[in-house]
Amino acid sequence: MDRVSFDIAAQEFVCILGPSGSGKSTLLRILAGLLAPTSGKVIYRGQRLTGPRREVGFVFQKSNLMPWRTVVENITLPLELVAQPRSQAVSRAKEMVELVGLAGFEDTLPRDLSGGMAQRVAIARALAHDPDLLLLDEPFGSLDALTRERMGSELLRIWQARRKTVMMVTHSISEALFLADRVLVLSGRPGQLCLDLPVNLARPRLETMRYTPEFGDLARQMRQAIGEI
Repeated sequence: MDRVSFDIAAQEFVCILGPSGSGKSTLLRILAGLLAPTSGKVIYRGQRLTGPRREVGFVFQKSNLMPWRTVVENITLPLELVAQPRSQAVSRAKEMVELVGLAGFEDTLPRDLSGGMAQRVAIARALAHDPDLLLLDEPFGSLDALTRERMGSELLRIWQARRKTVMMVTHSISEALFLADRVLVLSGRPGQLCLDLPVNLARPRLETMRYTPEFGDLARQMRQAIGEI
């Protein structure tokens, strides 16, 4: 990446889009405090970010669930790491299970979950400690097209219920426009911010919006920015 600079407002949903190798995942890891930038800085709530913070949740491309732990036990993991009493951790995990639509699967092991269900658990785990900022690194990339669309709608439902600030990496123009308030488009290597596009589509978002002229016009601007047309 080269001279990428932007601001994110509280409760805003922002998608990051760009070609492979443009630095999207690297950027997200820098924002999470998992990587240190070679130059420049990240300012979070007026302070320089120098490492991981409890207020920041992260969902990776793969769910990375512990196979020997049930759904609830996977969700309680970050709470256990901060020594939250077990009864409180389990109560919080069950609340998250309800939020992500997995009621009835509390005692299920990861091997018995579909890919979409496993990613719901990963999102629930990231939300368990009530972060202010949720970072998602292409969490639906390994899912089939229909499941991916359903998971996008589920993510919007969760976001509307909790109103976290969200930054999400995606390779899908349609997904970015359907989910986001803004889309940041990175150019090819070295990744530069070539478009900061407000998505002025009404909420709640409906699947039929994908076929409107307004949606098509926004998609065309994004394709032009990354040189696809």
